[in-house]
Amino acid sequence: MSTAILGISAYYHDSAAALVVDGEIVAAAQEERFSRIKHDPSFPAQAVTYCLGEAGITIEEIDFVVYYEKPLLKFERILETYLKHAPKGFSSFVKSMPTWLKEKLFLKRELRNELAKIGECTPANVPDLLFTAHHQSHAASAFFPSHFEKSAILCLDGVGEWATTSCWKGDRSELTPIWEIKFPHSLGLLYSAFTYYCGFRVNSGEYKLMGLAPYGSPKYVSKIYDNLLNVRENGDFQLNTKYFNYEVGLSMTGKKFDKLFGRPPRDPESELTEFDMDLARSIQQVTEETVVKIAQNIKSETKERHLCLAGGVALNCVANAAIRKAAIFEDIYVQPASGDAGGAIGAALAGWHIHLDKPRTPAANRKTSQSGTYLGPSYTDNQIKQELDELGAAYEHLADSALQTVAELLDKGNVVGWFQGRMEFGPRALGARSILADPRDPDMQSKVNLKIKFRESFRPFAPAVLAERASEWFDLNTDDPFMLFTSKLSENKRIAVDESQHLGLDKLKVTRSEVPSVTHVDYSARVQTVHKESNPRFWELIQKFYQITGCPILINTSFNVRGEPIVSSPTDALKCLARTEMDYLLIGNLLIKRSEQSNKLIDKLSRYAITPD
Repeated sequence: MSTAILGISAYYHDSAAALVVDGEIVAAAQEERFSRIKHDPSFPAQAVTYCLGEAGITIEEIDFVVYYEKPLLKFERILETYLKHAPKGFSSFVKSMPTWLKEKLFLKRELRNELAKIGECTPANVPDLLFTAHHQSHAASAFFPSHFEKSAILCLDGVGEWATTSCWKGDRSELTPIWEIKFPHSLGLLYSAFTYYCGFRVNSGEYKLMGLAPYGSPKYVSKIYDNLLNVRENGDFQLNTKYFNYEVGLSMTGKKFDKLFGRPPRDPESELTEFDMDLARSIQQVTEETVVKIAQNIKSETKERHLCLAGGVALNCVANAAIRKAAIFEDIYVQPASGDAGGAIGAALAGWHIHLDKPRTPAANRKTSQSGTYLGPSYTDNQIKQELDELGAAYEHLADSALQTVAELLDKGNVVGWFQGRMEFGPRALGARSILADPRDPDMQSKVNLKIKFRESFRPFAPAVLAERASEWFDLNTDDPFMLFTSKLSENKRIAVDESQHLGLDKLKVTRSEVPSVTHVDYSARVQTVHKESNPRFWELIQKFYQITGCPILINTSFNVRGEPIVSSPTDALKCLARTEMDYLLIGNLLIKRSEQSNKLIDKLSRYAITPD
């Protein structure tokens, strides 16, 4: 008889559900994809419903449910922090307490009630509930799906219950904690403080800060080390909390931080300056140096050959690349959904391997047991037709010619929405819910950013490259299927530039390579190696584009606009097409041309407000 375990992450940000059956990850999805609320923190009712439907089971057939952290420990940390600083922070305390007293402090009851609604049963019939520690969920999410029999594990995030940084050892089906750094000392919160100070939204704008960094100079590295962060040679670190406000306030930084850098936080809608770029570069360099020291210490302590990474900081692909470049470990695996959403997978796998003490067989040949992280819903052509017909959309069924047609459209400069197979789990679009374009066009980065994504022009795009051709174009000798490392463009593909002639965002206007729209200003790129085994349809499309153009690369960016989650359903995809200047959309084998849709339909689907992220 099968054993089904449901993992849940909820009530902070990026709520998600994951279902593990007999140790196999059957389904996983973030609630935001269904609710259309970006970073939705609410109970993931729709994600749970999807997971159950994917497996064809009911709530009452679940053996037990595992929640990704221990709420009473988290409440203890919050309460102790407020008491330590009282009466300072009273307004923040008053704001947070009603939610805790109403929901989070009685989370077991809340979870039972929510699960009972889904199962249309009484709370008494809901499966047993288990709770893992936050960083244990992160560690489990990284190690158990990896291809390593044994490895060291590093978890880095803002904060869980108390831990902000933790080291573990994974051995077959066991996880052993080695050490941890506790709140308020947090590399994730330090990076988020600079995200906030530079005018971006915490928990979503960190990508922007990372993308902005190459435009600046590391002028403030010494100032950060001298005033904000003390890092020992072994990677142990402490923050000078006098400069920050996140312990008890409603903002990340305080007046002392403002005085140190000579201004208040940037207004989010104001112009980015050279100062912001220099700050971004400085904190990025400090982050890279710190994580490399931590990784070196972990290697020394554990003597392990391999490293697994999870937690929100593990989504900093430039820092991950710094660890790889330092050649500390033979191989590194990063959980594709390293943030809180991935905690749902970690919780479910912890239930299987730790609570039930079930054995684990690592995936072979660098593969992951996470199914390429394509764990979300999919649609048949008939289901797609039904949704499009209900909306009144015009489309053409292409069948066998679909991929050749799209490759030719991309070669002609069209931007194409690509909706195929099961949706990705995690923040990256990996060729299932993607917007695709030609990287050879030097104007394509600005076009897609400003006219389709409605986001800042400096944001770089990722190249999706045929795995077999990746080393010809990038300084890359390993697979990167999840866009979790940056690599430099090969020297022979670059165009030399006199950097002294260009400052700040003017660097955007310079053509630096044969694929300028995926080449960042420092010649780096967040590469996705596309493999025939894990995503044959996406691989075949790029192969056809390569046959036409001689270029084995496509721009791959997430299928959404600023302020919205990645699309989940065909209806979501059509709405995104209507709201942007995208040219075509391929859903399954159905090709939709924007210019052939009626004005009435475009107007109907375009009625929405883009919210800043």
